[in-house]
Amino acid sequence: MLPVGLNHMTVPGCRALELLDIAGQLGCAGVEFRNDLGRPLFDGEAPELIRDMANSKGLRILALAEVKAFNDTLRDRTEDALDLMRLAVACGAEGVALIPKVCAGRVDRADQRNALKDALGQLQPMLEDHGLLGLIEPLGFKNSSLRYKDDVIDVLNDLGRPTCFSIIHDTFHHHLAGGDRICAELTGLVHVSGVSDPAPATGQMTDLHRVLVDESDRLGNIVQLRELADAGYEGVASFEAFAPEIHQLTHPAEALAGSMTFIASHLVGEPA
Repeated sequence: MLPVGLNHMTVPGCRALELLDIAGQLGCAGVEFRNDLGRPLFDGEAPELIRDMANSKGLRILALAEVKAFNDTLRDRTEDALDLMRLAVACGAEGVALIPKVCAGRVDRADQRNALKDALGQLQPMLEDHGLLGLIEPLGFKNSSLRYKDDVIDVLNDLGRPTCFSIIHDTFHHHLAGGDRICAELTGLVHVSGVSDPAPATGQMTDLHRVLVDESDRLGNIVQLRELADAGYEGVASFEAFAPEIHQLTHPAEALAGSMTFIASHLVGEPA
């Protein structure tokens, strides 16, 4: 099993310090904090306290999420991006998540690449000044303004692969996008969630379907994780579940431990 992380979205009812406690109990490598939970980042705790508490538990702060719609007129939100980077430095985070805009309709792939190249050109000096990694997460929805890792890889190649950028491989979005290219050397973080509901077709799946990975998973998480590991990825696989039934769990640590055990046992067994 790859090192495990815990994204705050999986347990949004827990406060920031509780997230660290659960991650420590589960033996996680690190956590991701979010600014889109309807309350202040870190629940109002000082970033330096978060840093110190994470360090005391041997936890990395993998990323702060998110610079939202980063590829859409970023110039209008430069200060927001800088504020998040400053908080990332203060709490000892390794990077910030860069999340593309979800549009009303489909976006031409050439336009997707052009917008990405423009945004990364603006972000690169900011990230380098702060010593941070920009984690680019393509979203597999049909109306995403950045749907495919292929396009991210091509743009990063055009830019000379700046070391301040890497890709988030999200198992849910990888499935929705039709399973585009895996590029382990450019992958900085993996997001893991499953879909067990048999009803929705792939094109009907939404974040609300995203549960913990179990034997009913329809996304091929085991295959994806094995392919990443076989290609040389040794980074963190971070649990990111959005489904209300996961958010309402009374004992989330137990459910997470069960999913971790399921994944670990199947990664060393036959493909699932």
